[in-house]
Amino acid sequence: MKAFTTLALAAVVATVALPASAQFAKPEDAIKYRQSALSVLGTHFSRLGAMANGKIPYDAKSAQESAEVVAFMSKLPWAGFGAGTEGGKTKPEVWKEQAKFNDLASKMEAEAVKLNAAGKAGNVDALKAAFGPAANSCKSCHDSFRNK
Repeated sequence: MKAFTTLALAAVVATVALPASAQFAKPEDAIKYRQSALSVLGTHFSRLGAMANGKIPYDAKSAQESAEVVAFMSKLPWAGFGAGTEGGKTKPEVWKEQAKFNDLASKMEAEAVKLNAAGKAGNVDALKAAFGPAANSCKSCHDSFRNK
């Protein structure tokens, strides 16, 4: 799993290094990019949530790996929200309220960094303490900018 995660992250890094115009030849490409980044982030975030909420047993190694993925992936989706990329599950308010959207994105990234530190701590109490604020940062953006 760790080799696959490392390979997947390397592929994403290589993609991110490309200029934005080369990344997204069509608006649909940007939508697919941001949805993919958020899907990977959500998968690992859900694993952490299941551990923090006692739905699955706490596993320090798995928590650390998932927290690292969340922290890395939290930086990526924003390139897919450029002008002219409206659509998908995103409300038009993303482009009408850019300052608010960017602020919420920055807050989510900051909470992902804290969650990553909690994952590295190696105990469920640290994970529980960091998970709630991270989940709330995601929810605040979803509430304002994501169609159900």
